[in-house]
Amino acid sequence: MSSPARRHWMLAAAASLGAMAMHDRARGVEEGRAEPLTVFTFGDSVLDCGHYNDRGITPGELLVRNDDALFPEFKGRDLQTLGPTRLLHCALDGATVDSLPAQLPRRPPTNRGIALLTVGGNDLLRGLVSDTGPGVRAFERKLDAFLVSLPVRPVYVGTVYDPTFGDDSRNFLPVPASIARANHRRVNEVIARLAQRHGRLVDLHAHFLLGNPAWFTRTIEPSLLGASEVRRAFLHQVCATCRP
Repeated sequence: MSSPARRHWMLAAAASLGAMAMHDRARGVEEGRAEPLTVFTFGDSVLDCGHYNDRGITPGELLVRNDDALFPEFKGRDLQTLGPTRLLHCALDGATVDSLPAQLPRRPPTNRGIALLTVGGNDLLRGLVSDTGPGVRAFERKLDAFLVSLPVRPVYVGTVYDPTFGDDSRNFLPVPASIARANHRRVNEVIARLAQRHGRLVDLHAHFLLGNPAWFTRTIEPSLLGASEVRRAFLHQVCATCRP
């Protein structure tokens, strides 16, 4: 990473945590005694993908503390570098919009936090991929209700990526690619609208279209490299949008 690019990242990330620190002081938290920043993960296997790689690594872990041996590009580019940070991993492989409320901690143990959320892929696989209208509308209502109830801000919401890279010949679903893509697009439009309303959008779909099959395992799950790329997309938004 070039020195100017590294300085840009550090300034943006420091501004992000600086904004949170100012919020803490406004709440009367004594400077120097503020609790660590907590990164919450909610949703599905895009964030809960540790059991799909032999290192057991998830994007949230890499965001908090990079593995410098595996990903030297990100050395010094994690939240722990900027200050005390911890991970509260609530995401669960297989989750759908219906199971999100069960992931909420009864009492979030922090006043300083950010939330990462990925959902929608399993909803598509379990029926929305062939939806004619009402299913996606119900998905939107449920996701909106979850985001309203989520007690952590800011929240970063990821779109649903496409493991076929836009190539219809890779279609692995039992419906025509044209129908699947239309509903995939509708779900991502819902996610984009709600992210704008409640937090920030992380366009995993756009980012993963630039990738390659090594980013995936078992057709649709993030591989070890894929987990790092999910981290990359979230890290970019965390640093780009949380400025004073």
